[in-house]
Amino acid sequence: MADKKARDGLTVVIAGASSGLGKGTVRRLASEGANLVLGARRAQLLEELVEECGPNAAAVQMDIGKEEDVKKLFDTAMEKFGRIDVWINMAGVGLIGPYTELPTKDLQQIVQTNILGTMYGSHYALRQFKKQKSGTLINLGSVASKIAFPYYTAYTATKYAVAGLSAGLYQEMELENFEDIHICMVHPWATDTPWFDHAGNYSGHEAQMKPMDDAENVVDAIVELLDNPQESVEVGVKTKGSSISSNLMPGLTETLNAKYLNKVIQDAPPAPPSSGSLHEPMESGTGVSAGLRERMKKE
Repeated sequence: MADKKARDGLTVVIAGASSGLGKGTVRRLASEGANLVLGARRAQLLEELVEECGPNAAAVQMDIGKEEDVKKLFDTAMEKFGRIDVWINMAGVGLIGPYTELPTKDLQQIVQTNILGTMYGSHYALRQFKKQKSGTLINLGSVASKIAFPYYTAYTATKYAVAGLSAGLYQEMELENFEDIHICMVHPWATDTPWFDHAGNYSGHEAQMKPMDDAENVVDAIVELLDNPQESVEVGVKTKGSSISSNLMPGLTETLNAKYLNKVIQDAPPAPPSSGSLHEPMESGTGVSAGLRERMKKE
């Protein structure tokens, strides 16, 4: 008889599972025995991941920005496992460049994916959690949920919105006395994942940030919330330090961050404008890590 694993019987839905932090979280939870329902746009990558995870995993090709697709993800989880214990809204896209250079269709899409997608996922998850009187919702934020970053302005706006959504939902669960329903938000620093390769980029330079954090540190923080849920978690010393600095010296912190970010952009190699994966998924960028830190060392 196989040893019982730490998360046997726990059902976790992850929207945005095909690469990056989503894929890293899937692999970690699969190794711990969880039931997994995985959503993303890239069907082949999902099928490969489900095969890797084993019989307690299911794949749903979906776009989180479309409500009917989020419902399909929800329905698959309920049909296969009968309940949902954890829902993680991981899917998100980036958009970089001077604000007036960003195509309005790209602005619309980043709002559709990052804000409406998170709202849809949160809505379906919480309705089920209220029926069960338990569950954990985890929304992925960013250091940009707390500090405004120029040239990442549209992305920052969406992450501020997700922070407001999550904070409001946390208060609703408190007021309605749902003690076993947890609303959590994770705020990483720039992380070495395919996010930068997939971002819409009109900066004239390659998308990158220095220094970058290891994706596994963020995966650790996400998985820890299943055992010790918290309203808001800042991952890494850079995010924590920036948040403290912003609280103590908001004007100076934003000025210094803006100047530093501008220098990072201008120092990066040139690159043509691209909408990245905003409108259609890209074939490249399929791993947890994108190897950006090693790539930047060689440049």
